[in-house]
Amino acid sequence: MTVPSAPAPLLIACALDIEHLALRLGDRSGAGGPVTVLRTGMGPKAAERSVARVLADPALAGAAVLATGFCAGLAPGMHPGDLVVAEETREPRGGTPCVGTDLLVEELLRAAPGRTVHTGPVTGSDHVVRGPERADLLATGAIAVDMESAATLLSAVRAGERPVAAVRVVVDAPEHELVRIGTVRGGISAFRVLRSVLPAFFEWHRNVLLPRR
Repeated sequence: MTVPSAPAPLLIACALDIEHLALRLGDRSGAGGPVTVLRTGMGPKAAERSVARVLADPALAGAAVLATGFCAGLAPGMHPGDLVVAEETREPRGGTPCVGTDLLVEELLRAAPGRTVHTGPVTGSDHVVRGPERADLLATGAIAVDMESAATLLSAVRAGERPVAAVRVVVDAPEHELVRIGTVRGGISAFRVLRSVLPAFFEWHRNVLLPRR
């Protein structure tokens, strides 16, 4: 008799305490396997180090990795609370293609009805992007920017073959630039959206599982 292999785990990585709290408060009932929510700390170097360290644990061999949290929207017409599904993440060392983006869009629309979901490249930065720099990044084809997604996914694929994705919630945008996350309406909206979309992450995980070796 063949014993079915255990499902590969899911690693969800975010940077900030407020993002981690939103994910902790989300509905965990639909998880298709072991789930680890990692707070990496802020910035690409912290994200890269944290993800590499966690994925060195044999218990997370083959884990699917999803980077999430807040981001800055780059395109006119974006609003706080909009969702961004990365088709790829970009940083100076190259791009990392994402897996299952169509499925993520479908599930996010189900989990957060009425929210707009944008798809396209998400670029990395080592600092908070403000003002005219948004236009420069938009000209590269990117639709959003954050400090951790690209480093997280690059670190994940360097650690071994696995499905990766990035889903971000817009916390500020060209016409809605915020001063501090979590202290204004846009930050509160983004927090609530992030809390609501955990079931979409689980559905993505269930459909892109790689067999454990």
